Amino acid sequence: MSSHGKPLSPGALAPGNLPTTASAPRFTSARWRLRLKGLALPVLVILLLELVVRLGWLPSYQMPAPSEIALTLGELAEGALWKHIGASLLRVLLGFAIGAGLALAFAAWVGLSREAEAYLEPTFAGLRSIPSLAWVPLLLLWLGIDESSKVVLIAIGAFFPVYLNGVAAIRNIDRKLVEVGHMYGFGRWRLVRRILLPAALPGLFTGLRSGLSLAWMFLVAAELIAATRGLGYLLSDGRETSRPDIVLAAIIVLAVLGKLSDGLLAALEQRCLAWRDTFSGQTPRSEP
Repeated sequence: MSSHGKPLSPGALAPGNLPTTASAPRFTSARWRLRLKGLALPVLVILLLELVVRLGWLPSYQMPAPSEIALTLGELAEGALWKHIGASLLRVLLGFAIGAGLALAFAAWVGLSREAEAYLEPTFAGLRSIPSLAWVPLLLLWLGIDESSKVVLIAIGAFFPVYLNGVAAIRNIDRKLVEVGHMYGFGRWRLVRRILLPAALPGLFTGLRSGLSLAWMFLVAAELIAATRGLGYLLSDGRETSRPDIVLAAIIVLAVLGKLSDGLLAALEQRCLAWRDTFSGQTPRSEP
């Protein structure tokens, strides 16, 4: 009912016709405050390092001042830095796409079939325990030192976190939801599309974000061994030329790229899971 006692039409309840409140601007300002708080620790560490190095408490040949690292980043940006970033980004994107795609397919198969789990899980458990560097000599023997060996190594790194979280997400779905689907006569594929997939999405996104972070780690392992360009090669070049500023600059670029790529996945997760009403980390204030 309206304030005049007249019934509301269905169109009046459409999102565009709802009364606006100040909650949206308040939410936006709160998000920006949280982001500014996230910058507090890095800024504090930078200031402390600058002070410690300038006072001579740390030798600059081991730990350059942040201002020197910034100058090195500027010099690299005018030269080959973008070539290295482009090469590393392409390898990570290809490796992550291959590894995560295969992991999602196998996770769906194993999660929905006990038979598949019996055949595949023991082998995957053994492969999962192999360290990343143990794959390098084998891939070099099989695929050589070109791009394929690096992409495959990154795909291996991305595969297992996505696979594990995908299987766990499917198996942790409430059984009552599946029973409700059967009661409504859902077939197998309709059950997957309408119930299993939405319920498993939070765990799947957790796996994707974990797999992406491991893809960046495996990228460095691949480029440290056999590469002529890339951020891992830049790390190796800085070590061989005794330039800790180049090493730290490459580490900073890797951290920034990793944070940006994870932020993109986090934004996609928030968009796809906007329908959830979950705990946000802030407990409600108790009334007096």
